[in-house]
Amino acid sequence: MTKEFDIVIIGSGLGGLVSALVLAKEGLSVCVLEKNNQFGGNLQTFSRRKLIFDTGVHYLGGLSEGQNLYQYFSYLGIMDQLKLKKLSEDGFDRITFDNDETEYPHAQGYDNFVEQLARIFPDERQNLQRYAGEIQHVCNQFPRYNLVGENKYDDDLLYVNAVDFIKSITQNEKLQAVLSGSSFLYAGVAQRTPLYVHALTINSYIQSAYKCLNGGSQISKLIIRELRKYGAEIHKHAEVTAFCYDENGILNAVRTKNKHKYYGKNFISNIEIRETLKLAGEGKFKKSFIHRVEDLEPTSSCFSIYLALKRGEVPYFNHNYYHYRDTEALWKTTTYDAESWPESYMLSCSPDRKNPGFAESFTAIAYMNFDEVREWADTQNTVADPEDRGAGYAEFKRKKAEKFLDFLEQKYPGLRNSVAEIHTSSPLSYRDYIGSYRGNMYGYVKDAGNPLKSIISPKTKISNLFLTGQSVNMHGILGVTIGAFVTCSEILGKEVIDERLKTVL
Repeated sequence: MTKEFDIVIIGSGLGGLVSALVLAKEGLSVCVLEKNNQFGGNLQTFSRRKLIFDTGVHYLGGLSEGQNLYQYFSYLGIMDQLKLKKLSEDGFDRITFDNDETEYPHAQGYDNFVEQLARIFPDERQNLQRYAGEIQHVCNQFPRYNLVGENKYDDDLLYVNAVDFIKSITQNEKLQAVLSGSSFLYAGVAQRTPLYVHALTINSYIQSAYKCLNGGSQISKLIIRELRKYGAEIHKHAEVTAFCYDENGILNAVRTKNKHKYYGKNFISNIEIRETLKLAGEGKFKKSFIHRVEDLEPTSSCFSIYLALKRGEVPYFNHNYYHYRDTEALWKTTTYDAESWPESYMLSCSPDRKNPGFAESFTAIAYMNFDEVREWADTQNTVADPEDRGAGYAEFKRKKAEKFLDFLEQKYPGLRNSVAEIHTSSPLSYRDYIGSYRGNMYGYVKDAGNPLKSIISPKTKISNLFLTGQSVNMHGILGVTIGAFVTCSEILGKEVIDERLKTVL
């Protein structure tokens, strides 16, 4: 007999894996299908010289006891098994600028956050306290952000712009830049990014900030271990190429590239929403919805360099850097000048356990337009399905890496001499491995001028098809986890999810 699952999930990004585990814990039979060689989407890692490099998850927020991501992960049964290192309490992020030797800290804990910046901006203490209070006020209005809450945001909040809010806090332009300094976490766009995106993102890191030792892939591995305890099936190299409908037009199966067919009562798509619509058949949806999705603007993509360092040469720093050429570069994601690229970067490092006090690797990320790699857009290259993009692409990446290293050496003179190996990834890498449209980092641009356009319901016009992941919900580990619980509440009921989450409050 043909096996029929209660839930078939397409894609094993964090949204798909969390959805799978929540539903499996309720006794439903679950099957997860992943096209790549590695599960986890943005949680994927790769290894070079026996060093582990993260592709998407460089640090996590809200993981101290009682905080939101801690509670979500506790419900999933993975919290106690995570290997974590807490970043510096007095500055988990440092915001820096060319021609300015000051390192402006973002500290953990709101009182400490205010205190550390007030030492640099003593006349701004009251404004910093107001900023801290307003950020927490915004976050308290989102019930699922707080697991189970009674409050509900006023729709007017969706129309408040992050830049305008920060400018309303202080007239000090340098402090405005410092408060905006980690906008890399959501690819902020000036005059468009809503305040709630800024607040929900930065709040969890101010609560607490941790680095995953041995890479973020441990999260997906732990969830998969839990899934198998509940009898879930998880298949890699299983790219879904078609949705199948019965004689009554009901979605009842998906077919994979290797011709296998997986039957289900309900389906959750954790892949890019545009691809979901193609697979499902665009005729199944209203034309207005199709046009709305087609009009969504992807957030910026990026170019990353991964530096394996010579042992015992580069001191370890227990924080991240967000560096900008000037304050004007802060909100430039896709409008940069190719000649002056990169105009900003995020830099993190991993500790060398054999040489305490030193770093074993650096990872640096800069914005990059997908158009810069358009020449090779028709190629696909993954471990599961390799394709050589040719000498031209290799030379493009080499030149970009050299420019990037030039910029990094302004902060670390002579860094090249301490580099053992250089590896890179481009917007094509993110597109092929993560499945994101044009290699975007964080789904689609949230626009305070038209906030409802980018809010996609997890329910679809196909009665048994649901959506999850950063292309329909908030991005990031916390945002995607919350989105998965929202998706599951459409299947199980909000009251059931509320009751389950109350067990960890």
